[in-house]
Amino acid sequence: MPTLVTPTDKAVEKKSPPVTDEKREPKQRPRVDEKFKIFSGTANEPLADEVCNFLGMQRGQAQVIRFRDGECYVQIQENVRGADVFVLQPTCRPVDEHLMELLLMIDALKRASARRITAVIPYFGYARQDRKDKPRSPISSKLVADLLTTAGAHRALIVDLHTPQLQGFFNIPVDHLFASPVLVDHFRKLALPNLTVVSPDAGGVERARFFAKKVDAALAIVDKRRVEMNVAEVMHVIGDVDGRTCLIIDDLIDTAGTLVKTAAALIENGATCVYACASHAVLSGPAVENIRNSVIKELVVTNTIPLTAEANAARTEKGGKISVLSIAGLIGRAIQANHEETSVSKLFT
Repeated sequence: MPTLVTPTDKAVEKKSPPVTDEKREPKQRPRVDEKFKIFSGTANEPLADEVCNFLGMQRGQAQVIRFRDGECYVQIQENVRGADVFVLQPTCRPVDEHLMELLLMIDALKRASARRITAVIPYFGYARQDRKDKPRSPISSKLVADLLTTAGAHRALIVDLHTPQLQGFFNIPVDHLFASPVLVDHFRKLALPNLTVVSPDAGGVERARFFAKKVDAALAIVDKRRVEMNVAEVMHVIGDVDGRTCLIIDDLIDTAGTLVKTAAALIENGATCVYACASHAVLSGPAVENIRNSVIKELVVTNTIPLTAEANAARTEKGGKISVLSIAGLIGRAIQANHEETSVSKLFT
């Protein structure tokens, strides 16, 4: 954690002239509630700090270090006895290391007598392995859900699961948040003409339909056939996209192969320009280069996952196609609603 540096009295005398009580402006005091704490692993500390700033509180003190052989060591460095504790940690790359950090932090908090522990997971890894699609293969997302429960989590708060049915894998309550309100607000402000929202596959139709309704746009679907892992072959477009602006919406972008082929298919079918948005910017392998060389005009993602160095460089370069929106406010409101035990359903609309 950064060290707070306090100026000397002498420096204060020189730089800060006396101010009368009548002229003194009221300052925003940080929120102090010893029974409400937010901790973070190392996966996305900037997002955790944004959430804490939104709620007007300090991030909990925790030490996460690694032995030379890669073992993770966690120590909670403040009292959490009887507290309502939230642990924010996406299980992004390196997935296994960040998942282990989360499990160890939850276990440490449980053994420190925290009253309730909520795992706040902006990106839930292993969500794509949600069924036994081949002989002798695991259902990895169910295993991860069980690990979180065994570690001591009482609740989970997750943003945009790969499939909503994954909530049924948990034996604890799950609040499933959607990044759609943040993305919808962004594209409403752009006011794109003749907009058609496009689902890149049949599984994402419900998400695309919800988005299209919110921005008052038409809906189209791209039929694709996956030939092998991380490789997809686009077949044809269902819906009218000729002469229209298209917006592809998905939950995550990994290698961007599906996204790029979907955009190309839309242009081939007469679309004037193509935008894309997704909740989770996994962006592994050739993803950044694929996006850079594609017909996509802009890719909008949220900060559930910190961008890789390559993706961040592409975002800041001249003519960069990647934009990032913050969901700190959405997560912050959900955390506050959980702590105060009020409804979070208003965040879903």
